[in-house]
Amino acid sequence: MIVITSVRNPKVAAAVRLKKRAFRERDRRFLAEGAQAVAEALGQPAGLATLFHTEPEHPLVRRAGASGTELVHVDEDVMRRLTSTVTPQGLVGVASFVDVALETVAHPGCVAVLHEVRDPGNAGTVLRSADAAGADGVVFTGSCVDAYNPKTVRASAGSLFHLPIVRGVDTAQTVAALRERGCRILAMAADGEQDLYHLDLTEPTAFLFGNEAWGLPREAVALADETVRVPIRGDAESLNLAAAATVCLFEWARQQREGPRAALEAVIAAAAHDIRSPLTAMKGFGYALSRRWEQMTEEQRTLMLQGIVYDTDRLNAIVRQLVDAARITAGTLDLFPERVSVHELVTQISSSVAPDPDHPGVAWEGPDVQAFVDPERLRLVLDAFVESLVWWTSEGPVRVSAERRDGRLVVRAWRKDAHLGPEEAAGLFRPRAPGTGAGSKIGLFVARGVAEAQGGSVSAEVDDGLRFTLDVPSPDSTP
Repeated sequence: MIVITSVRNPKVAAAVRLKKRAFRERDRRFLAEGAQAVAEALGQPAGLATLFHTEPEHPLVRRAGASGTELVHVDEDVMRRLTSTVTPQGLVGVASFVDVALETVAHPGCVAVLHEVRDPGNAGTVLRSADAAGADGVVFTGSCVDAYNPKTVRASAGSLFHLPIVRGVDTAQTVAALRERGCRILAMAADGEQDLYHLDLTEPTAFLFGNEAWGLPREAVALADETVRVPIRGDAESLNLAAAATVCLFEWARQQREGPRAALEAVIAAAAHDIRSPLTAMKGFGYALSRRWEQMTEEQRTLMLQGIVYDTDRLNAIVRQLVDAARITAGTLDLFPERVSVHELVTQISSSVAPDPDHPGVAWEGPDVQAFVDPERLRLVLDAFVESLVWWTSEGPVRVSAERRDGRLVVRAWRKDAHLGPEEAAGLFRPRAPGTGAGSKIGLFVARGVAEAQGGSVSAEVDDGLRFTLDVPSPDSTP
């Protein structure tokens, strides 16, 4: 077997040139150095074009040969020229680029976006951590170190071949695209306003990481929804970029694993908080009626009895929501559809809130709509919409309308004068603990779960008011 001993050999020279970015871009190939990277590359459909080696009997050499990879036996001196390490492992492969377009990251759960990250070791470690945490991609914006830099490839320990890599895109373009796909953009900064461990990361998330020395510039931070810090208890000034990214990615992974349980815990705490109010009111009414019945007028008795009925209905609704929340988080929610008049359900809601003089009216707009849905769950969603509109708006009645189109039911509830912005409105569907803002902490969470359980969605928009929309499948005729 011929052993190549000269770096002037055309094959060796062509490979050595790939250590420079310009030649990598021209050939759209890069060097994968070491056993781990070579093994991972061989496990991909494209494999390796060429494998330079110093040990013909190495298992990976035999595996590469069996897969049709060109094998080139070189001596130790040539191997040192091919690699970027002091002690080469004796294996260097030539692989084709594996990066993808940003558009292919269609349904991201977690993406790491690197802005002006220049250290190849840090970039490779972020790749490795993102892969280990189960993230859906890493974006190297145009100002970053090359993802195919030999040191980046080596630091990634083969993870470069495992998850989508996007290169050379503009940071603002990346953020806009990920936000359009439902991601919340979190800019990581040592002085970030939010504590990483206090955030809900169960929703699609994109972490924006900046340069090792100066972090994220002001214009990049301005693109984010929130700035976030990793809390430090000791005396260290800050964390290394790769370390901070690893912490963030694994906190996301932890919440994905424990998210349903954590969500249910938040919902239970919120339900306990919401239950206290009607229970306290009912106890007060009952105590007054039992002690002062003879002294009360008929009108006073009637009002208190109506209050007990009203609070009983509230309590029953909360318990129903809590039961459905448990079923949603467990994935066991069953639906029982039947033919329903949406107008009739809204009329029921309007009648139920009428005894409360401080409650705005609930008005139906447009013609009635008949739909094949679960009436109890539709009522639950509408109740949650109405309750939230009462909390977060302040002018006029709650207006409800519905339409059927293309086999779907679309129901909208709207009221004027919203007290929150678009991002806050979208956040209302997340489970929230008591003390984290006004309004119900459970109704909209359950509404979203009910909608998604039947292949639908709920959304909130702020325009000249606050508008909630339910969009769910509804067959044109009863099955």
